[in-house]
Amino acid sequence: MTGLREGALPPPGEVAPGRPGPVRRPLRRRVLMLLAFMGPGIIAANAGNDAGGIATYASAGAQFGYRTLFAMLLVTVALVVVQEMCARLGAYTGEGLGALIREQFSIRVTAFALAALIVANVGLVVSEFAGIAAALELLHVSRYISIPVAAVAIWALVVFGSYKYAERLFLVLSLVFFAYPVAAFLSHPDYAQAGAQLAYPHFLATKAFLLLVVALIGTTITPYMQFYVAAAVADRGIGPADYPGEKLDTIAGSIFCNLISMFIIIATAAAIHVRAPLESAKQAAQALTPVAGRFATQLFAIGLLGASALAAAVVPLSTAYAISEATGAERSVSKSFRQAPLFLGLFTGQVFIGGAIALIPGNLIKLLVEAQVLNGLITPILLTYVLILANRSSVLGDATNGRAFKIVATISVAAVAVLSVTVLLQSVLGGLGLT
Repeated sequence: MTGLREGALPPPGEVAPGRPGPVRRPLRRRVLMLLAFMGPGIIAANAGNDAGGIATYASAGAQFGYRTLFAMLLVTVALVVVQEMCARLGAYTGEGLGALIREQFSIRVTAFALAALIVANVGLVVSEFAGIAAALELLHVSRYISIPVAAVAIWALVVFGSYKYAERLFLVLSLVFFAYPVAAFLSHPDYAQAGAQLAYPHFLATKAFLLLVVALIGTTITPYMQFYVAAAVADRGIGPADYPGEKLDTIAGSIFCNLISMFIIIATAAAIHVRAPLESAKQAAQALTPVAGRFATQLFAIGLLGASALAAAVVPLSTAYAISEATGAERSVSKSFRQAPLFLGLFTGQVFIGGAIALIPGNLIKLLVEAQVLNGLITPILLTYVLILANRSSVLGDATNGRAFKIVATISVAAVAVLSVTVLLQSVLGGLGLT
């Protein structure tokens, strides 16, 4: 079936002898069928609700209450626009962003784009393993055990061809965070205040607030998600004829997963009354208490483990896709090490380097949020490439951005860039003692 990873669909329903129709499928098989239809759009968006994302959204609620909800509304619009452009580029060209950047720009410009992606992604891989460690520390497992075991397991699942099954397992584990909407209502938030701060801005002109908004951008419109979406769409053979379905997958996934993000902010704001940055994963788990009671910590740990493991595989894969595309090397999760040495070698290196750095002692929650700030500073650079590619008729032909879409996309990218530059200047001036 076009647009689906080979082997993803379960066997068709059995037909009982002498009866006109198929028998009712068992619940497990129906769940597998549903998961099989999850495309690159929803997988990438859900991977965005990873360890760094959850920590950042929870920190936003704990530190600033509902004030960041309006920013998240704007970020959702920008995410839909960016993800749709990337999926369209993959479907109409049959190539990922790495290959398109190589073809459309000079070698130096391509090298700069890939360098920015590598810096952002290495930081994120570290944060994903930090998320795995934080999750299992809640279950009393030392990071010095959890991180090495997780690194080897994720590497083996991808390299030995079991990734498509692991991908869905991690998605199932991360479905725990769908409990946040329930928790948000059961925690009795201030609906009037939350609604007002969602509808129009209540921003604070402070460095801490701006840093957190940039972190929200960095963890929501993550560069690796764009590279992953375009590459995965091309890798699965989704073409122009199949694109309407993939477009729906991309837009729905972006909106749905950002709704979950907003509920994380609301639930955490209602559960934590002392406005200060989070100090531990256990604090973030408090928001699930209305749903899980004394098992909130364990429930949070399971969801954090699934989300972190999913992203710990997707992030290094996106880097491997991008660099392999840019160099014209073989790239696919279905290839062996002999067939795609650069692709799988890049994946291997990132997994084990990221895991090794995450073993360094420190505050895991702070590390997770700081990685998202770095991502937010790099994001506008890579989004500029995406915008230019989607505007070029030489790349997309008649599928290029229309006038209205072009305006919205340009405003979105420019707004992210202005905010990132503002925070960068604040940080530089602060380091020089000028603020």
